[in-house]
Amino acid sequence: MSTNSQKPIVLITAGPTREPIDPVRYITNHSSGKMGYAIAGTFLDRGFRVILVSGPVSIGLAHPDLAIVNVNTADEMFAACRQYFPVLQIAVFAAAVADYKPAQVMTEKMKKLAPEFNLQMIKNVDIARAFGEVKRDDQVSIGFALETNDEEQNALKKLFSKNLDLVVLNSTRDNNAAFGFDTNKITIINRDFVFKRFPLKDKHAVARDIADIAVDIRNNVLNPQPIINLN
Repeated sequence: MSTNSQKPIVLITAGPTREPIDPVRYITNHSSGKMGYAIAGTFLDRGFRVILVSGPVSIGLAHPDLAIVNVNTADEMFAACRQYFPVLQIAVFAAAVADYKPAQVMTEKMKKLAPEFNLQMIKNVDIARAFGEVKRDDQVSIGFALETNDEEQNALKKLFSKNLDLVVLNSTRDNNAAFGFDTNKITIINRDFVFKRFPLKDKHAVARDIADIAVDIRNNVLNPQPIINLN
């Protein structure tokens, strides 16, 4: 990463996490990291220094102002993010972090002996919520809500419970959106209950839409058009 300390810093999380069960098995999800990496590229184009905390993905990105921190588990992702909380201006939590992890990781490979297997799970740290608890008034926090039902209500709950400035909502009901696709269809919601809806777009175009509003908030010039009220 460049040593130019005058450039603002954005932290972005991307990709899935892998929560180990034993030395050869883990729990994960379908996140490709494409959205987070597209957002990282957009902020680099706009002159930001970017810290990209990435779960395991098969894509890459290189830039003098980019630092990539590769992680596997939610705990590793949180530890990597936490050290940068005090110095960043914008945080974009785009990673699909596992909500739960096995309560105990087996040290040896589990053998296929019993006809049934029960796995006890415990909650992972909520990275966006943890940042929301410590963020300053001059820091901007953006979270994602991938929902299967009650989309807007669930997104609003995340917005306020995690002290986000914006939540980016997308739905598994939308065709050619969300995990694995090169396109996405989003609604960006702010704390004034302003809903800005976008059509299906290439993820790089979606990243630019997200960055536009994030930078506006940072500069205290959020443009709410077009407005669609919740009621």
